[in-house]
Amino acid sequence: MSFQVKIAQGLKAVPAAQWDACALGTASGDDDPFNPFVSHAFLSALEDSGCVGAKTGWAPLHVLVEDETETILGAAPCYLKSHSMGEYVFDHSWADAYTRAGGRYYPKLQVAVPFTPATGPRLLVPNGPRAAEIRSTLVAGLRALRDQAGASSIHATFLQQDDLDAFAAQDFLRRDDQQFHWFNEGYGSFDDFLAALASRKRKAIRRERRDALGPGITVEWVTGKDITEAHWDAFFAFYMDTGSRKWGRPYLNRLFFSLIGERMAERVLLVMAKREGRYIAGAINFIGDRRLYGRNWGCIEDHPFLHFEVCYYQAMEFAIARGLDRVEAGAQGEHKLARGYRPVLTSSAHDIADPGLRHAVEAYLDQERRYVTEAAEELAEATPFRHAED
Repeated sequence: MSFQVKIAQGLKAVPAAQWDACALGTASGDDDPFNPFVSHAFLSALEDSGCVGAKTGWAPLHVLVEDETETILGAAPCYLKSHSMGEYVFDHSWADAYTRAGGRYYPKLQVAVPFTPATGPRLLVPNGPRAAEIRSTLVAGLRALRDQAGASSIHATFLQQDDLDAFAAQDFLRRDDQQFHWFNEGYGSFDDFLAALASRKRKAIRRERRDALGPGITVEWVTGKDITEAHWDAFFAFYMDTGSRKWGRPYLNRLFFSLIGERMAERVLLVMAKREGRYIAGAINFIGDRRLYGRNWGCIEDHPFLHFEVCYYQAMEFAIARGLDRVEAGAQGEHKLARGYRPVLTSSAHDIADPGLRHAVEAYLDQERRYVTEAAEELAEATPFRHAED
């Protein structure tokens, strides 16, 4: 069987069934069999809403590998970027240094899910006897696209292990960072989780939850067909308030939320807080087969500990109720550690055309990886779980 590589300037040109057959058949080990962010429904909602496109600096150039019948065997969600925003793996200093040296860092290629710091498949190749060969062809296609587009580099972020290995085999540079995830150790209830904590930490979490819901606040879970446009209206107000204060310009627009409500509501969980009959805060999560992925949160009233309740504790309770293995609560946030989340390494791969810039970045990444590993080991010792002497 021979392969051919094609470029799709948007998912409208890609049959959803063929894309999803590649995207949702990649799991191995403890990977999530259904990663909602690489589904055709999620990525096309970003494009169709205008959150992603040439005007936003995220021009879709998805790389496809097809057979002789033009059936898609593998794909990579890829974007030509004119900036480094919305990626959560920061390379601004690389761009600045290269510009000062007389180089042109942008455009660059980004193999990623826009605005989504969640590990998942990036070389979308279903498991099979030729999977490694198709992955290698995708990487070669990315390099050819880099040259054709005049891009300085390729950046593949939040990688699963199989993809990380495939990029490493093609001499991409590895970069590590960390997040904080909560692991469901077969708990039957939230109290079972609390029982695994040291007494002082257990009491602190109970106090936070009590205080968060003290002023007449109630919390509800809304998912699937129960999500209405009124829910999206309320949540979007929360999202805009937090986004405007935190980043200056939120990435997602109102239409995007309606589209995911139409296309994948059964994979969406809204955790909504209400006081005196009005929604005052909420968080959006996406539901995988094994994991719950926390993404955005916002509020229009400030209440102590409400963020922890809506984003973390409610997500943990939902994961326990659904039998999910893990909660991923997004990027950064060492404050998650005291609430039972553990440090987890995340990895990305980078290919830089200019030998001088590549050499400088490689030296920097060698030092950064050592620091990240040491920091993760130290943080792992600071978890709130009981030790033998407790």
